[in-house]
Amino acid sequence: MNTKETLIKNLHDKKARIAILGLGYVGLPLAVVFGEAGFHVTGIDPDARKVNSLNKGVSYIPDVKTEAIAALVKSGNLTATTDFSILKEMDAVSICVPTPLRKTGDPDMSFIMSAAEELAKYVHKNMVVVLESTTYPGTTREVLLPMLTEKSGLKVGEDIFVAFSPERVDPGREDWITINTPKVIGGITEACSEVAEAWYSGAIQTIFPVSSAEAAELAKLLENTFRMINIGMVNELAIMCERLGVDVWEVIDAAATKPFGFMKFTPGPGLGGHCIPIDPLYLSWKMKSFNYNARFIELASEINTNMPRYVVSRVLEAMNDRGKTLKGSKVLVLGVAYKPDIDDVRESPALDVIGLLQNKGAQVEYHDPYIPHIHHEYDGWQKDSIKDVMKGVKEADAVVIVTNHKDYDYKTILDAAKFVFDSRNALGKLAKGNPKVERL
Repeated sequence: MNTKETLIKNLHDKKARIAILGLGYVGLPLAVVFGEAGFHVTGIDPDARKVNSLNKGVSYIPDVKTEAIAALVKSGNLTATTDFSILKEMDAVSICVPTPLRKTGDPDMSFIMSAAEELAKYVHKNMVVVLESTTYPGTTREVLLPMLTEKSGLKVGEDIFVAFSPERVDPGREDWITINTPKVIGGITEACSEVAEAWYSGAIQTIFPVSSAEAAELAKLLENTFRMINIGMVNELAIMCERLGVDVWEVIDAAATKPFGFMKFTPGPGLGGHCIPIDPLYLSWKMKSFNYNARFIELASEINTNMPRYVVSRVLEAMNDRGKTLKGSKVLVLGVAYKPDIDDVRESPALDVIGLLQNKGAQVEYHDPYIPHIHHEYDGWQKDSIKDVMKGVKEADAVVIVTNHKDYDYKTILDAAKFVFDSRNALGKLAKGNPKVERL
């Protein structure tokens, strides 16, 4: 058998040794899925705390149960290490590292570059490498591939097999998870796609192959650009409805009764998470090298980025209408996670809302049942979640709902509050006709 056939056989027989580079929200669930499918998986991460936790059989991510980690560690199907040299023993490697934006709005490729540099030291014949980190079209072919082949002399599609398969993790979701969410895979060559598909099909229910790595990279960006633009549209609709004196939530619910040709999106205080606020800007940045301006992306980004400022302006106006100044007032922000019922604060608009309220002179506290501590990377401030949420509600001059966690008893909160600004329609029907409430 040639190299490809040998590797595919080892993958089918679950004899291939698997490595996952990066053990965060993407890498750890993937490691568990492969481990539960019968592969021996080694997780590699420079964070010793994560590695120690996993080797003790303890999960640090809510979506991954500690019982699952403990069972895999006990069976020997999952181990973790900070030592990248173990890559020389691996047959299949998945790269699941962060791809944030720099403060300037340019892609930060440092995590991918660092992972690729380590992998390049130990890459060998008969290895398949799949990049899962969301990035701009061309990254797999133009950045990752040369780092793995130029010094090693390995030939792609013959000695080594390289592909891109975008992660589709949605933290907190229980219906569509890693194992049953269809997996798009695009290889550098047809042989690369075949090997990567043979690997992933051994653990994930549905594989959707595409013709190239670039097609797979762009498919992921399309998914999140679609969401970003539609969220930007309803955020602008919320601003227009406020000017028109119309309830935006009523308008959206009415439109959503149409059984075809409409998909419901809702406004909010801004975009959060690692995907929607960031991924489309990777595409926009890439297109600038072709002298093309991605106008929909840029406009939606501008609208969404300004939503925290719009929320604060609405809070200020509402308090003025009630004879109070924002400066010197006590404001309690409820929820700082970027979406309900998770502990993820990445890119959360709550951080900007808090910072802007403080800049207006407000005394701001926050409560979040999932996030005990927050800090603002650029402005330098930090806060701890208050312990007694109802005490905070009663003492606050204004309560601002930023994240609509299900844990909150919104009726009790509304009864105890002096004034509530609801940016998520968390109060629903409770808000209608209530003079203490203003909604986005």
